[in-house]
Amino acid sequence: MRISWGFHSSACVLVLFAARALVCFGAPQKPLQVGAARIDITPAANAALPLAGYEGRPTGFQRIHDHIYVRAIVLSDGTNTAAILAWELLGMPTNVWEELAPRISRETGIPVENLLLAGVHAHSAPLITGMYGRHSTSPSPQTVAYTKRVEDDAVEVVRRAKANLQPAQFGFATGKVYVNINRREFFPKNGWWWLGYNPEGPSDKTDAVLKVTDLSGRPIALLINYPVHAVVMGPENLALSGDLAGATSRYVEQYYQGKILTSKAMGWDLQLRPEEKVDGEGPVALWTSGAAGDQDPVSMDRGEDFSMVEGLGRILGEESVRVANGITVTSRQAAVHGSQRVITCPGRKLEPGERPRLSYVFEDSDPVDIRLIVLKLGQLVLVGVSGEPFTNIYRRLKQRSPFNDLIMVTHANGSSGYIPTDDAFDQVSYEITASDLKPGCAENGILNTLLEMMGSE
Repeated sequence: MRISWGFHSSACVLVLFAARALVCFGAPQKPLQVGAARIDITPAANAALPLAGYEGRPTGFQRIHDHIYVRAIVLSDGTNTAAILAWELLGMPTNVWEELAPRISRETGIPVENLLLAGVHAHSAPLITGMYGRHSTSPSPQTVAYTKRVEDDAVEVVRRAKANLQPAQFGFATGKVYVNINRREFFPKNGWWWLGYNPEGPSDKTDAVLKVTDLSGRPIALLINYPVHAVVMGPENLALSGDLAGATSRYVEQYYQGKILTSKAMGWDLQLRPEEKVDGEGPVALWTSGAAGDQDPVSMDRGEDFSMVEGLGRILGEESVRVANGITVTSRQAAVHGSQRVITCPGRKLEPGERPRLSYVFEDSDPVDIRLIVLKLGQLVLVGVSGEPFTNIYRRLKQRSPFNDLIMVTHANGSSGYIPTDDAFDQVSYEITASDLKPGCAENGILNTLLEMMGSE
């Protein structure tokens, strides 16, 4: 494994009091300012753009089920400024990030090391260039044009969020939602592991919520993080949608806009139709995917019936609102700090052939870069990973982290593909055959590097 040093915006002195206790004297807490914004990135109905995420869909999307968005939250302590962005697309391709991040930095003044740019991994959203990394094919002119458009909108949404900076306070809490399940199932009849439902497999149910309000308590933004593929809709679907991620953000935003009514018993009386756009008023609910490389929705639809999308989005949205409304301890001061590094692991590729099958042969291939980011807001730490790590990578990081409040954002700052745990390589599932990594490097490389970054900033 090779580690490349990335960017660092400040330094602080650390004193170790206990195995898990770190105190930082070089990052004094300062009055916090926060701004947020969202922009509709739905293409025209006749755009003829292919949908991302499944092989074998020969045509572009046929209709628009719900509008998709790019959202941004900008944080500033008066000295350092950071931005968190998520768009309702499959991911953040490395080639796109390498152009987009420096451009955002140039046009907004936010350092590249303080940018966390992610995709929500929706499989019902348009494809953009370079999404499949080394496996990408030449994009169509329509895809190139749409990619430029969403890049422009990403720059603009960060600019707007920064322009909206205002004194703010924040709180963090977690809940639990049972809308995901481990998807690596063993099929004894065929003798192989593949995509299915494994209720005994590792699965993290944590719904992490960061709530930011103005000084009067009016919500400005929520960051929602949950480990699940946004793939309620399967490959038969040809309707454009933000899937589970979009449904969750839409629900939360409509709730705080007063468009979803509640009774004292927390009964939910009204919900807008999903095709209705979210207007520009009210807080921004930015959804991010956690460590979901081996996690699917607990139930999935076939065809174009979106009832399960709306149902699971409502469940996740309700819990996110409940958690947010229960946050009573907030802070008006925090130090903002970001840093990034790249680790490089040996790569491999699978011999061509149908999948699944009983045996696989892998060949050496190009090394795989994995970009890591640590973004601190006081004692809350967001870590970003440029790929799809399995849930146990996050769990092991959480166990070893010196910070209790920890969020892992995936599909962030690049696209490194599936990142299995080392022990998972022995159970050759879809994710193992699709990963470009050799075992024995990525898991410990990610854990050790992130822990070092948390403790050295």
